[in-house]
Amino acid sequence: MSEPSVEATDLVTLTIDGTDVSVPKGEMVIRAAEQLGVAVPRFCDHPLLDPVAACRACLVDVLDAGNGRPMKPQPACALEVAPGMKIATAASSQVARDMQSGILEFLLINHPLDCPMCDKAGECPLQNQAVSHGPLESRYDGAKRRFPKSLPLSALVLLDRERCVLCQRCTRFSEQISGDPLLALVERGAKSQIGAGPGCAYDSYFSGNVVQICPVGALTSADYRFQARPVDLASTPTTCENCAAGCALRTDARHYAVKRRLAAPDPSVNDDWNCDKGRFAFRSGHLDDRLTTPLIRRGTRLEPASWPEALDAAAQGLMKARRSVGVLPGGRLTHENALAYSRFARAVVGNNNIDFRARAISEEETTFLTWLATRKNPDWVDYRALDAAKQVVLVCLEPEDECPMIFLRLRKAWRRRGLPVTTIAAYASRGSHKMGARLRATRPGTEASVLRGMADAGQLDAGTIVLLGERAALAPGLLSEVARLADDAGLRFAWVPRRAGEMGALQAGCLPGLLPAGHSVADDKAKIELAAMWHMPIPDSPGLDTQAMLEAAAAGSLSALLVGGVEPADLRDPALAHRAFGKAYTISLEQRVSEVTQLADVVFPVALLEEQEGTFVNWTAEARSVGLVNPQAVAPMPDVRVLSALARAMGKQVAMRNMRNPAQARAIYAELDVRRGIPAPRPSVRPGPADVPRLVLDKDVIEVTLAGWRQLLDGSRCLDGADALVATAPAPVMRLSAVTAAKVGLSAGAVATLSAGDSTWTGPVEITSMVDDVVWIPLRSVSECGRLDAQPGDRVRLGAGGAA
Repeated sequence: MSEPSVEATDLVTLTIDGTDVSVPKGEMVIRAAEQLGVAVPRFCDHPLLDPVAACRACLVDVLDAGNGRPMKPQPACALEVAPGMKIATAASSQVARDMQSGILEFLLINHPLDCPMCDKAGECPLQNQAVSHGPLESRYDGAKRRFPKSLPLSALVLLDRERCVLCQRCTRFSEQISGDPLLALVERGAKSQIGAGPGCAYDSYFSGNVVQICPVGALTSADYRFQARPVDLASTPTTCENCAAGCALRTDARHYAVKRRLAAPDPSVNDDWNCDKGRFAFRSGHLDDRLTTPLIRRGTRLEPASWPEALDAAAQGLMKARRSVGVLPGGRLTHENALAYSRFARAVVGNNNIDFRARAISEEETTFLTWLATRKNPDWVDYRALDAAKQVVLVCLEPEDECPMIFLRLRKAWRRRGLPVTTIAAYASRGSHKMGARLRATRPGTEASVLRGMADAGQLDAGTIVLLGERAALAPGLLSEVARLADDAGLRFAWVPRRAGEMGALQAGCLPGLLPAGHSVADDKAKIELAAMWHMPIPDSPGLDTQAMLEAAAAGSLSALLVGGVEPADLRDPALAHRAFGKAYTISLEQRVSEVTQLADVVFPVALLEEQEGTFVNWTAEARSVGLVNPQAVAPMPDVRVLSALARAMGKQVAMRNMRNPAQARAIYAELDVRRGIPAPRPSVRPGPADVPRLVLDKDVIEVTLAGWRQLLDGSRCLDGADALVATAPAPVMRLSAVTAAKVGLSAGAVATLSAGDSTWTGPVEITSMVDDVVWIPLRSVSECGRLDAQPGDRVRLGAGGAA
């Protein structure tokens, strides 16, 4: 979607340093000066924050305010343009030069001379502007104010208060952008300083942004502190791999080791921001369990092997299995690697047993995703569509935890223009409150009935956008209802997966009923065209999804599994996965030792994301480039190269012809006919019941419906090594209503236990305004509360203490 044009009647013309410039009505003088390339110093000003004119460094001489009269010097960041206004900056006015130089001199009075040890040195706006606009020498010979170094605002963010110039960028970001007003200007007069509230830590999912926008090095990152100098760093633009948002990043490396990641500006996706997981979770691939050499199982032990030996062993295992092979690529791959798995399954193995979903799934979701990928002329929703929406409805999606950039967009739209946001959930989360969202209190599993009720009541009009999370797979009839409303009523919607590679895997055809580029397996014309391109026949038989492959492998009817970085704990039934990987001939392509490694017959080490280039496809279906950060890779081959070599070892190199690296894979995908062929049928599953029986098993134990989602900072292995980040993860709690708590005699802070079969989850209780007879817990939390073998919507037992 292109930027809206500005009508000529909405433009204001003013003069800056003798040059006319036209800018939109309501613009600030500092932005008008930027259009002319005029340098105006500033510290508090940021284009995405409300003006506050705190530092006064941007004072300009107002020769004519637009009414024929001058004004005293004004801060350009807070002065709105007016027709006929005449402004003189330091480039043409001695008054402005003196004012700006004087302000910089004042700001430097208490600033310490610790540039040689400051992390900001070399990229510090205060350094740069002190040279360009400040005095050459200081006239101050008094004592500078001192504070103890350094004050930890959280496990991630440290504050050197004597460096602070009180620009309040950090406090405004926390209040306006992230909605976490935990930082404030405290004390008064000469004692004024930035601080957190009493007894509060600055624990926000977006805290790293205040470090990046701090203009003077007062806020520093505990993770990056004293790691490198800017002059030592090699910067690479890339894309974040930690969710489907597609945030632009700048990765800084020194001696081929990543030292930090910063948010890169991209107004179409992440503005100037990113979340702390995207910023700090990059160390897991460099721990001691990194795989650097192939492994082969000999007897009961895995032993190192050469690449030719491992490739031959894997090839023999696959050829022995013939077509009785399942392919599980996982949802974290780049688009190019996902396409390689899709082609390997169809052209090398010769079946449609492939599924990227390493999580709880349903047959309804399989049909829905196939329908979604094969729709004709789909109207993709993007971030700008959210900006312009009349209403946004969230279903089975918690944006702050599952796609933080959607959260920031919705919060911005709510703050600026009052965007109505409705969340269909069991309770209003912290993120929902920060977006001003209205709750449609819903028992998990009944979302389809609620959405249909909204449609029947005329509450889903043409300006409404529905955002679906991956948990929609567990709500019977929900995806069918969305598909029906999209086809019959023109409802605009978007499917928002949690993993970065899932949308790319969908485009690559990593589903049993889907071919690459949005073609159904049932589309004979597409199969003929694809077979001609790949020089191999495309299989006709229906394929198996993730659950069916694991069940078949555990039962012995599927002989081999090809796995790409799948964690059994992410699956609906980890015990089943262990049985399947243990019984079938398992080939695993991994970066680190995992549970699958311990069960695999052949293990191939593959390159980290920073060691390869490629593409992620974000939830808006936009391709986002991944840059090569480290050309000195420990494991030099990405998945696509390993699969190509494996096909050659099987004597089927023609099937993977011209597909040895990401660039070739990308070129092959570009050749595919992306015009939609025969659309797949939409799902038609009936909604679940609007209510369920409420059982009391005995006086101490009741049966309740489980609700929950994975929080942004959870037990994911990608957080390994990011100790400071993990320390900021929210403590796990069990949320339930006062009515539900009273049934088993629970109070706030008490310990309760949930159980399903032989599995349990035990944690502290938090009384929350929410649906009765429902209990919410974080899935895969950092703390060890146990693992509950149940999914949202399942019935579980609740008891006080360990009574469940």
